[in-house]
Amino acid sequence: MRKQRILADEELVGHGVGKKLHEEPSIPNFVPALLHRPKFPNVKLYTGMALAIEPMVQAGGHQVKTLNDGWTVVTADNKPAAHFEHTVIVDNKHPQILTLR
Repeated sequence: MRKQRILADEELVGHGVGKKLHEEPSIPNFVPALLHRPKFPNVKLYTGMALAIEPMVQAGGHQVKTLNDGWTVVTADNKPAAHFEHTVIVDNKHPQILTLR
């Protein structure tokens, strides 16, 4: 049985999509504090890049925990939360949202 680890929701970010499940770049769904910006450097987007944008909104605090299945994330304070993901392709003119419908 795994030990549940409490972490800040800021550790959960969007990501690049390619041959592996999660690839660079990390895409924060928040504005990083000044001291944490080196962890999320500015990345130049280029045509054809695929990105997973994954916003998370919680009614309570910012701490979350992963359940024993190693995948499911819930709020540490058991308040309601919502999470979804859009996969976006960078294009020359405007982004193509693959998961819009």
